[in-house]
Amino acid sequence: MSESTDLGYARVDIDREARQGLPEIVYGPGKQVAEIAGIVTALLDRNTGPVLVTRVEPGAAAAVLALVPGGRYEEAASLLVWREARPIGHTVAVVTAGTADGPVAAEAAAVAAALGLRTTMVRDVGVAGIHRVLAAAADLRAADSVIVIAGMEGALASVVGGLVETPVVAVPTSTGYGAALEGVTALLAMLTSCAAGITVVNIDSGFGAALAAYRLTRRPR
Repeated sequence: MSESTDLGYARVDIDREARQGLPEIVYGPGKQVAEIAGIVTALLDRNTGPVLVTRVEPGAAAAVLALVPGGRYEEAASLLVWREARPIGHTVAVVTAGTADGPVAAEAAAVAAALGLRTTMVRDVGVAGIHRVLAAAADLRAADSVIVIAGMEGALASVVGGLVETPVVAVPTSTGYGAALEGVTALLAMLTSCAAGITVVNIDSGFGAALAAYRLTRRPR
């Protein structure tokens, strides 16, 4: 049976590293500073891999680091990291359709790097200027996997999916005007892409995309 530690306010899944290769990753919103610090401490004590907390505001991040030293804060990604993994030789290209997709891309790239993936960024190559993504095609093909981040109509995922042979993870974002429906339009477009085999994660989930890319590196033991 999987093991957990009961902290009263949380049951920390300390056995997840043994099952999946990574310790539990902590979702920051809704948790008090002391709660985050307690969970992080339990994970650091009972695991050997990287410990991450996502979606943490700067003030809370500073307070947590004061209680649990040895970590660092990636402000653009709103990510706390302790014990970053060593590189595992897998390169993931993080591609954005527009500058407004930057915060989601920052989360994806920072989480991927903390898990040991080598990351490259290709910014602002949306399909309204198709020449921009075509000019970056060689860089995309050189990566072992590609994370495509796009709002509006989400078409960039289909374009990239037709240019590369490697796995593509698509992230719909909540950017766009009214009919973009806060990311629902991009989500549905990516799910119905004519470029076969694209993996689609939740709206604005740079974290989810990074974890999908990480799982692609795993091999049966």
